[in-house]
This record gives sequence, C-alpha cells and structure tokens, in this order.
Amino acid sequence: MFSKEELLRYNRHVIMPDFGMAAQEKLKNARVLVVGAGGLGSPLLLYLAAAGVGHIGIIDADIVEDSNLHRQVLFGVEELGTAKVEAAKKRLLSLNPYIEIEVYQILFTSANALEIAHDYDVIADGTDNFPTRYLVNDVSVLLDKPNVYASIYQFEGHVSVFNYVNAAGERGPNYRDLYPNPPEAGAVPNCAEAGVLGVLPGIIGSLQALEVIKVITGVGEPLSGRFYTFDALSFESRTFKLKRDPANPLNGENPSINELIDYEHFCGIRKQAAPLKEISAAEFQDWQDEGVEMEIIDVREPHEFELVNIGGTLIPLAEISDKGDKVARDKKVVLICKSGVRSVRAIEILQEKYGFNNLYNLKGGLINLILEADLDLPTY
Repeated sequence: MFSKEELLRYNRHVIMPDFGMAAQEKLKNARVLVVGAGGLGSPLLLYLAAAGVGHIGIIDADIVEDSNLHRQVLFGVEELGTAKVEAAKKRLLSLNPYIEIEVYQILFTSANALEIAHDYDVIADGTDNFPTRYLVNDVSVLLDKPNVYASIYQFEGHVSVFNYVNAAGERGPNYRDLYPNPPEAGAVPNCAEAGVLGVLPGIIGSLQALEVIKVITGVGEPLSGRFYTFDALSFESRTFKLKRDPANPLNGENPSINELIDYEHFCGIRKQAAPLKEISAAEFQDWQDEGVEMEIIDVREPHEFELVNIGGTLIPLAEISDKGDKVARDKKVVLICKSGVRSVRAIEILQEKYGFNNLYNLKGGLINLILEADLDLPTY
C-alpha cells in the first residue's frame, strides 16, 4: 500500500501505461544491495532511492575524501572524514523518507558476503577492484540472484546484467563467462591510480540504476547476455552479445567451485614472502617524536606527491619492483600511499622479490594520518 504522499511522489511513474502501479509496487517491495558507495554508487543510489526501491543495503568501508567529490555527487564537503555509508544514508533519506536504508561499514569479503547478500533480491556491483568483482559475481551465482554490473576507467564505461533468469526460465551469462580469470596483479590500475573523468560515473551509474529497475519490475529488456560499452571521448557506444561458457567453473557443465574462495589470492594479490607488518598513524607519530631512525617510501603517483606529501622518497608502485636497491635494509622502512592499499602491494612485491623483513605499512595511508594527526594538509 502507498500513502497519499508516496502516490504523489511516484505519479510520473504510475501514469506510464507500460509501468503503472504494478511496477511501482515491485520497486517498493524490492531489496537491493549496492556494493560500493563511490563514483558508481553515488548516482546508482540516488536514482534507486528516488525511484522508490523500498529497502537498500549499502556496503562500503571507506570514508569521504576531498578527492572523491569531483565524481561522487552523493557527498558534500560537510561529510569529509565521515563514513561513506552513513553520509549516503543521511542523503538518501532526505531525498526519500519512505524507504529503508541498511548500512555496512565493512569490507565485502568471502567471510561475510553470503550472509549479507542472502536477504537481498538484486546485487549491484559498483566496485573498482577485481577481487570484489569476482566475489560479487560468485555470490550472485551461489545465491541465485541477478548481478547488475558496471565499471569505469578514465573515459570508458561498461554495463551488463549477469546471472539473470528471463521469463522463459533461461539463465544468462555471468562475469566468469566474460572473464574466466583476472588480469595479472597490478596490470590494470584502478581509478585512484589511473584517474576517471568526473562525469563518467554519473552516466554509467545512471544506466546501472536503469538496469536494476528493469530487473526488479520486469519492464523492458535487461542487458542480460549483452555487454554495453561507452566511450565518452568519441561518444560512441557498442553492445556486444555474450554467451554462457560450458567451461565456467561456477555453473558450467562441470562446475568446480561451490563455495567462495580467497579472491585476493585468486587475483594474484597476496604473495607475501613474510608476514605484513603495519603501524597506525599514532605509532608513526610516536616514532617521529622519539627520533626513531626510519625511511619513508611513498608509492603514489608523481601528481599525487606534488599535491600533498610528508617528505620521504617517491617510488611509484609501478616502479617498485625494479628499485629494491633504493630501499634501506638497515633501518625501519615505512611505506605509504593514499589509503594504505597500494603500499600493501608494494610491500608484498619487495618481500617476495628481495626478501625484505624491515618494511611497515602505514595503516589507512596518508589520508588517515592527516585526519588522525590533524595535520594542516589537504585530504586530496
């Protein structure tokens, strides 16, 4: 049942002959889990909330940073330093108070994914890394739920609908039918490393929201079995046909995967020759105050280093494998990046290739240090 206020709000939906009250009721009763509240998640969440999706789950472990705001239009400067999921919930409920929002300020992992996703009807993948993309895909297949997928890179965007069962009972392909195996670790940078045109997530995230609405309501033909690409520079788009692969390890003719796996290892990210050692922002400050002899290695890109840095030696992650001789062995070495992710990878590379045992990752990266220490530096 809809209140008078809801009927007024959704009037432009209800009066469409091919949509009507029946489709709006399906939206109200739907439960959608959005994995990632960043560039894609921002327009996706705004339009799902505005459309009247009755229950939306949001999972994201990050905080709002200043560098997010050129593309993550869900947030404003007043949310800097706050959890993305909480800022998103506040904004969405101000847009539509007739829906329910559930938030998870944690990483989506193989340990919690099945439990979190179990009670949702549709999963929408707004992530920017391969381990989570394969995790979202496998969860959707194992739980028999459609996965509305989107991705962005610099000037290009992709959209598709995976694991969708049509009215005839025919199941469409999933992500592993398109990409059975991930690229070599580090071969494809994410948006933090390669950049993205700010308006692109708005375009692609809106298309992703459209596909979620189509999947829920049954109105139109979802992008199942098709893969849409958009080039913002040429304004050209193409739609490729996809087919199920009989060799798919999840649901092919001889499936070999029936549970979630270690996706970091599958994507070649965890190859540590020694355990990872980390220090907090507070411990890092203590080391500086106590005069502990240490070296700081910054593995960000040169343009990031120019924007803000705390000194140290700049060795971008892409170059770290060839510059082990530039890293000290006779003192503590702290590796830093923006959020503490690239620096972990740098440590893994150095430990595996050169056998270092004196490396420390700055947990939470430069952003966390600036916020925790209240440094007079921008959170770019």
